[in-house]
Order: sequence, then structure tokens, then C-alpha cells
Amino acid sequence: MNIQKITPCLWVEKDAKAVAQYYLSIFKGGKLKDYRLDDKLSDGQDMPHGSFDTAVIEIAGVEFSILAAGPLFKFNEAISFVVNCKDQQEVDYYWEALTANGGEEGPCGWCKDKYGLSWQVVPVEYFELINSNDPIVRDKALLNTFEQKKIILAALK
Repeated sequence: MNIQKITPCLWVEKDAKAVAQYYLSIFKGGKLKDYRLDDKLSDGQDMPHGSFDTAVIEIAGVEFSILAAGPLFKFNEAISFVVNCKDQQEVDYYWEALTANGGEEGPCGWCKDKYGLSWQVVPVEYFELINSNDPIVRDKALLNTFEQKKIILAALK
């Protein structure tokens, strides 16, 4: 068994299974690798701080651990994920899926999903444009990025 060296852990308030199913519904081809509800110690006593549940999912070849253990921690922009998309159609799909049902749009291709996790949804060609050796191409792409919420590739060219 090949174990991923580093696994991001997503702490959510409740229902790790529902959170796992949410991300699996967006990132097709993923899988639920494990789910556990822990509310008792092995001797049958109640857990000292209440119950929690965990899930492990794999999406886009990356394993994520989900820990539902109460409202102690919230997501913020200090940790985020970039979704590299092959084309505008894929950008549109992920943007709509991640901002639906309580998610929110942000600037420059950034958005938050309904749990508050930050994502930047960008076409891979975006990086070629903003890193171009041609200053005209690079400057146009950068300036137009600042004017957008969802990245519209045609406007960057």
C-alpha cells in the first residue's frame, strides 16, 4: 500500500460523512476510503469530550482527512487549494459547484465553498499568460485578472 507522505486534514464542525460526500460530488472519480464515528472508548465509556467522526477521501489523486469535532476551528484563507483546469468549461464547472449552496465568489479566481474552504479555480493556461516572457501578454493577463472574480480566459489573452 502506497501511503501519501502528507495528508491535509480538514477540520469541520459536524458530519464528516456529509462533508466527504459534498467534495466527492464535486470532484468526480474520487472515493470515500474510510469513515468512522467515535463516541465511545473501547471499554464502552462515553468519550470525555463528546463524539466526533472522521472520513478519509481521495480526490484528484490526493488523500484528505476530514475531522468533524466541533466549532473550535474555522477555515480561513491561510490554507487554500488551487484547482488547475484544462479549459474554460472546466473552470465554469468547478466555480459553479464550489460557490453553490452558500459558497461565495472572491476576486482573481478565488472562491469559498459552503464550508468556508478557499479555492482558486484557474485554467492551466493562466499561468503561462501571467508568466509570459512577453511583457504585453503578461501585463494584460495580470491586469485583467484583478478585474475578474471567476477567471475568464478569453479576457486575459
